[in-house]
Amino acid sequence: MKIIRYIDTHGQTEFAALQPDGSSLAIEGDLFGGFQVTDQPVKIAKQLAPIQPTAIIGIGLNYRFHAEETKSAIPPHPIVFMKLPNAIQHPGDPIILPRHLRSDKVDYECELAVVIGKPAKNVSRENALDYVLGYTGANDVSARDWQKSGGGGQWCRGKTFDTFCPLGPILVTRDEIPNPNNLSIKTLLNDQVMQDWTTKDMIFDVPTLIEFLSGSTTLMPGTVILTGTPHGVGMARNPRVWLQEGDTVSVEIEAIGSLTNPVIAEPV
Repeated sequence: MKIIRYIDTHGQTEFAALQPDGSSLAIEGDLFGGFQVTDQPVKIAKQLAPIQPTAIIGIGLNYRFHAEETKSAIPPHPIVFMKLPNAIQHPGDPIILPRHLRSDKVDYECELAVVIGKPAKNVSRENALDYVLGYTGANDVSARDWQKSGGGGQWCRGKTFDTFCPLGPILVTRDEIPNPNNLSIKTLLNDQVMQDWTTKDMIFDVPTLIEFLSGSTTLMPGTVILTGTPHGVGMARNPRVWLQEGDTVSVEIEAIGSLTNPVIAEPV
């Protein structure tokens, strides 16, 4: 099933099931409990990020060629960082370049996002996908200057500015993506392909990430796991490529679709 979250013509936030003809049918119930698709067509005033996360957990250096391009050693365990809820941005809405706490080195990162569907603690790798509600696309936007040298040794400052986690465009339930580590994934910047690879290249695949993150830790329903980015990021290019006001950046993932956001500067 392909699920969208939207604001209707009455200003209410709802979920709907996207149909093959492009129409959408209303969903009743709890997305993380019992829900059903009705036969009621919906009118969409604005499409939103497909989930409002209870937590956003990022994984760094999780593609082999990305580790190589950044001249980083393969990590023995997943590298974990967090983003705050303010970082979520909707499809079509702008990524905002920080100007008050200024960054001139803002980078794109296409990522497969995993949405946890039920409480997960001490989950085995073999059963890990049973805890997944579905998958969506993400752009792990990163201010490299604050990530590398302005965050006191932690990545979170450079990762969690407002709008630094676009999600979407839809949530695809796990039954439609039986193997999340067999998907093409790419970034386009102003229609130029910057990243173009496959989730097969993950160092720690999705089941391994869920097993690790749920160890002695409860992942609540609505937790979003950003699974890392492939090679081709702007930081590793020569010359380097940073997002600029007026750019348009798209994340495309097989079976999920295209997440597109314009880029603007923060008003000062």
